[in-house]
This record gives sequence, C-alpha cells and structure tokens, in this order.
Amino acid sequence: MSFTPASILITGGAGFIGSNFIHSFLANNPGCRITNLDMLTYAGNLKNLTDVAENSQYRFVKGDIGDAALVASILVQEKVDAVVHFAAESHVDRSITGPEIFVRTNVLGTQVLLEESRRHWQSDVVTDFRFLQISTDEVYGSLGDTGFFTEETPLAANSPYSASKAGADLLVRAYHETFGLPTLNTRCSNNYGPYHFPEKLIPLLIHNIINKKPLPIYGDGLNVRDWLHVRDHASAIEVVLKTAQPGSVYNIGGNNEWKNIDIVNLVCDLLDSRLKREPGENRQLISFVKDRPGHDRRYAIDASRLKNDLGWEPEYTFESGIAETIDWYLDHQEWVADVTSGTYLTYYEKQYGERP
Repeated sequence: MSFTPASILITGGAGFIGSNFIHSFLANNPGCRITNLDMLTYAGNLKNLTDVAENSQYRFVKGDIGDAALVASILVQEKVDAVVHFAAESHVDRSITGPEIFVRTNVLGTQVLLEESRRHWQSDVVTDFRFLQISTDEVYGSLGDTGFFTEETPLAANSPYSASKAGADLLVRAYHETFGLPTLNTRCSNNYGPYHFPEKLIPLLIHNIINKKPLPIYGDGLNVRDWLHVRDHASAIEVVLKTAQPGSVYNIGGNNEWKNIDIVNLVCDLLDSRLKREPGENRQLISFVKDRPGHDRRYAIDASRLKNDLGWEPEYTFESGIAETIDWYLDHQEWVADVTSGTYLTYYEKQYGERP
C-alpha cells in the first residue's frame, strides 16, 4: 500500500519528537504542506523550528487540539489528508501530581481530533486520508526480567500518563472499528536526541553534569528502558504513514535496552572526556533518591512486525546516538539556557506579538 500525503496537520509539532519529525519530513517531502498546531505549553518551543519557520510549505498555528472549530477550519482550509498526532502531556512525574490535564489533553483532545477528522474524511474534501496516533510503550505496563512488548500485549498502564495514552489509543481503535476512519497507531520506546526538554533523563543528566549539579536517580537505578533515537523514530513514522494498512498498530524500538544507572555512568564518562575533567569525576554527582510511585521496572520493544511488514530498522546504536546527542547539547548551550531559564517563551511574543 502506498499513501502520499499532500497536506499534513501535525499536532504538538513544537515539542521534542514533533519538531524532529517536521525537520525530517520537510527535508524528505519538499512538496508536502505542513500545518503545525501547538498550544505552546511549557514543553512547546518554537526555537526548535527556526530553521523551517520561513519555509513556504510550513505554517504554525497556536491553538488547542480540544478546540473543535479551530481543528475543523484547519482541516478544511488546508485540505488536510493526514493528521500526525504528537500533542500530549507526557511527563510521568507531572501526571502523578496533576493527572487532570493529562486526561483533558491526551484523552479528550484526541477524541476531538478524531471526531473532526471523521467529519472531514466523510465530507469528501480529500480522496484519501490517514490519522496517525503517536503513542508509547508505557501503555503496556511493566515487564519482568525477560520478554518483550508486542502489538498484541494487553494494555496495562500503571501511571496517569500512560493510562491517558492508553485511553487515547483505544479511542483511535474505536474510530477505525466503528466509523471506518483510516487510523494508524505507533507505540515507541524512550526517545532521546536533539531538542529534548531538559526535565527528561538524558538531557537532565547532560545539563546537570555541565553545571556540576547532583544527578538524581530513582530507586536503585536498575530500571530498564529500550532507547530510540528521535531521528530513527521520525523515519519510522514516515514509513508507517506512507505504507501501513489502515487499522494497523506498530511498535517502534531501538533495540537498545539499558539500565538507568548504566546510562548515567556512560554519560558521566563521556562528559569527563569532553569537559576535560578527571576520570570518574562526574560520577561523584550521582545521588539516589526515593523511587516514584508506579515506576515500571522494565520496558522492551519487539519491533519485528515493523521490520517484517514495512522494512524499517533503526540506524543508530545507542553508543553512537548518545555521543552525537551529547555533542549536540554542548554545541547548543544557548538553546539549553533559553529553555532552563524560561526565556524561550518570549520567542513566540517576538514573532507574533503576544505571549503564549
């Protein structure tokens, strides 16, 4: 099956994964129009997209995915034939202290997008259509020491964040089964790479090491995650969008299982060298803290369906990807400073004359 979108609505495109996808997709598909709808919450940063801001094929719209009238107008005006839905509240810790916004954005916001997409698709404005839900392996819950998540693994979310994403995934399935809407769903492992908001593990480590701040590690540090470079993720999404059968679900993984403490030690050692510090100096910053509630022990993705059906495999090893990521953050300290100080929020005001 081959699908070539002419006009894509991307939600949450100012965030980490969304902005990387926009860079990648515009480079690979110069004739495709992209509309980026983003509310610009704390994790949305238009500085992630300065390189494409003047591209005639790119348009930014500040707005809420829960605004049905706005979503409908974009779908019609831009003759959108694909929605790639990244927009989400995504930080587990924040979902524990304030779960309401996760339900509002991740569940109710997704339902609005689905309903307006259904109306648009059934109106015959476009001849073909796709709705691609970007989800997470966290919807599957936790693994033991062995085994892998497959697309048939039952959903067993353990945090308010993952529960809200599981709810959205089920709505996507329901709109396909009930209305025939041509939906797709991807579930990825932990992402890392450029433009990652520095509250997440890897960019937080890099930032704190540079500034000689403590490196807080939950519990015993032996929780395991499967890591996926964000550029590999972007390429996989493009393959799924263009070639997958509607109704399909695909896991996307990097084949890189690492214990948290091993990642911390690796980043410490690489930055010892790059910052010309004594070997082992950065490891002295490690501080173990009380584990968070509902902290899943292990995630591991079986992405063989994606390889077998669509021919996709990751290009990055974790060792090559983490080294490149560290160098990117060292080379983009102004971007990091803007984010950590909050001054990145004024970029929208300078561009559009108002605060987000």
